Amino acid sequence: MNSRRVVSSLAAVLIAISLTIAGCSSSELSCSQVQSQLKGSTNKAVIPVPRPDDWWTKRHAAVVERVKQGNVGILFIGDSITHGWDRQTELWDSYFGKWNPVNAGFSGDKTEHVLWRLEHGTVDGISPKLAVIMIGTNNSGGDQYTAEQIAEGIEAIVCTLRTKLPQTKVLILAIFPRGDDAQRKDKNQGATYNPQWAKNDKASQLAAQLADGKMIFFLDINPKFLNEQNVLTREVMPDLLHPDKQGYIIWGESILPTVERLMK
Repeated sequence: MNSRRVVSSLAAVLIAISLTIAGCSSSELSCSQVQSQLKGSTNKAVIPVPRPDDWWTKRHAAVVERVKQGNVGILFIGDSITHGWDRQTELWDSYFGKWNPVNAGFSGDKTEHVLWRLEHGTVDGISPKLAVIMIGTNNSGGDQYTAEQIAEGIEAIVCTLRTKLPQTKVLILAIFPRGDDAQRKDKNQGATYNPQWAKNDKASQLAAQLADGKMIFFLDINPKFLNEQNVLTREVMPDLLHPDKQGYIIWGESILPTVERLMK
């Protein structure tokens, strides 16, 4: 067995373990605890706010209008990485089309913007079988938010969904690997593990404590994006942040078995 196959096998095992632990055991954190902890919080990541951009307002209105039509089987919630599925319509339809998916990914969104959208029509009047969340990377730059604060933002989103959509399962995806500012500026290199990537990892693992294996699940597919040296290459994410077509293929194929199971 060559080294690439060894790494791929190990990555598959790690992903399976991650889902097994988070999807089949009792959660270490409950939404009642989250709501109690966040009551009166000054953490900006959990305080819903809109964005002033005209395109953002129009996209939100379009998503709300689509939701009003009903027939939403699966809802994807996130930032530009989720938004980018709009440029991969063939893949989107191939992986998820049979479930009448809605893409509620908005470029540049932080957790607080998602929370505002959830409070203003994004989930009104629907009851999808599954909501898939991948959010937090835009909160992670600089020192404005800690990993703990980002995790609280993700937790607030999950618990808002559980309150508004009690029949909907929630799949939390670990925040994807990324380059830091210096790595992204150097067009001749990929991204190795860096403090921003590590902050996102920590936030993801903290949020994963909500997974109860009944209605809330956690999945870390991040090893799938890396080469055998554990480097995030520009062949997968050209700017070391946003997937290209190959990146979306990796994403779709990596989560599809879990989505299939949760949609049954």
